[in-house]
Amino acid sequence: MKLITVKRQTRQENRFAPKMGRVNAKVTYIKKQLLGIPIKTLHKYRETYYGKVKDCEDCVLSR
Repeated sequence: MKLITVKRQTRQENRFAPKMGRVNAKVTYIKKQLLGIPIKTLHKYRETYYGKVKDCEDCVLSR
């Protein structure tokens, strides 16, 4: 049994893009887990309407 694993999870979220306004995007989280308990989020990115992959740091959540 592995102690530390890396798991990927995708879910739909409402995001705000400055040019498009509110966007319903697929956001993928990559998390480090210890015995199945999530410890830390390593990276998160989203897929755009046109299929491109962008970092979630580009979009602003509070608007």
